[in-house]
Amino acid sequence: MIAVRDIAYVRYQVPDIAVQARFLEDFGLRVHRQSSTALSMATCSGGYPAYLASEGPAMALGVGFVVDRLADLQRIAEQHGTTVRFNDELGAGSVVSLRDPDGFQIDLLFRGNVIEPVPVRPALTLNSAGNRRRVGRSNRVNAKASQVMRLGHVVLKTVNFAAMLAFYQDVLGFRISDSYHGETPDQTVAAFLHCGLGAHYTDHHTVALLGLGDTQPAFDHSAFEVLDWDDLAYGNHYLAERGHRHSWGIGRHVHGSQVFDYWRDPFGNKVEHWTDGDLVNDQTPVSHSPLTPTALAQWAPPLAPDFLS
Repeated sequence: MIAVRDIAYVRYQVPDIAVQARFLEDFGLRVHRQSSTALSMATCSGGYPAYLASEGPAMALGVGFVVDRLADLQRIAEQHGTTVRFNDELGAGSVVSLRDPDGFQIDLLFRGNVIEPVPVRPALTLNSAGNRRRVGRSNRVNAKASQVMRLGHVVLKTVNFAAMLAFYQDVLGFRISDSYHGETPDQTVAAFLHCGLGAHYTDHHTVALLGLGDTQPAFDHSAFEVLDWDDLAYGNHYLAERGHRHSWGIGRHVHGSQVFDYWRDPFGNKVEHWTDGDLVNDQTPVSHSPLTPTALAQWAPPLAPDFLS
């Protein structure tokens, strides 16, 4: 077993590269590389590309994760009968590619973070009733595309929940942060997984698994962290003004606490803007709760009928 440090990118297939690139720019990503058949999108923070796409019928293809040591790649390669290779796709670093039990391509990356960051405005200082820190100055923001800082997590609809949970825990070192069950506690149907980094704090979930009876593996959504609350809100207005399809939000989740806003890309894929998420470590208490209509949000507009489709 290794310990994945973070998520690097999600990988999709889309019918029209140019159409997808325009949407993702409105969403707050920036083009790193683009051809008629392939697309690589970057965040404001740079590093690895956060979104990769190839041309073809719309579907999710896989996920890239970052490891801290080349020895981790070598050990995984030996255990799974494959090899560590130079990462030709990024032009730097090393990679090992596996398949998870649902067939998604899992790339494990060492180095290769090749994209330079771009400047962003400072995060806003907010004055709450009991903690007034901004004195003698005003907050002003310009309505434009959100400034996506990083990819935060991916949620996978699985056809084999038990096998997928075992793979992400036993092979990639993820740990459960919180989980949901069906009618009885032994019927686990969803799990939020954080990178298993011991006492080091990390995102509440980098991967989440949903075992809700789907017949085909798919991404439920991929989620991108934006600069702050205002960045999320004016990104909402920017996307709406350009006629993109809203899915759900703005609201605040229960597990993970993120303020969220969901959209659909031109081919129906769900993507999320989020900010203000929880940080956990391996000592943080784990909950196991019933999956109810109120389980997804502390506050939000009514859930769209097609949100889980």
